[in-house]
Amino acid sequence: MLKGIPKIISPELLKILDEMGHGDEIVLADGNFPGESVAQRCVRADGHGTVELLKAILKLFPLDTYAKPLYVMEKVPGDTVETPIIDEYKLIVKPYTDAEIEGIERFAFYERAKKAYAVIMSGESALYANIILKKGVVTE
Repeated sequence: MLKGIPKIISPELLKILDEMGHGDEIVLADGNFPGESVAQRCVRADGHGTVELLKAILKLFPLDTYAKPLYVMEKVPGDTVETPIIDEYKLIVKPYTDAEIEGIERFAFYERAKKAYAVIMSGESALYANIILKKGVVTE
């Protein structure tokens, strides 16, 4: 066991976060995301939501300061579903970055996810709850 590691971070996820280098990206995916079919590395986090995963990961994971570090999947045009989870993400990341969360069209998001270092498949039931984090430089 280690001290200071949030319990929601599995050993597999901790290893992946450590392996990632500056500029690598990781996807926190909702339960509907096709993670197994697009991921180079897929980590299961069933039973956990993206909000709690994001909070835990940001305690260990620096966000990029040289490029835009945060991206979410945009709603499909005409879809009227509400996405309050994006507002939660904005509050969570605020202490870690001044960067805005950028939107990416759905299929472009899937293509970007294929290039990500890993996809974390959560049990999140909120729609459009997918977010990409770009790793920054560890300076501490």
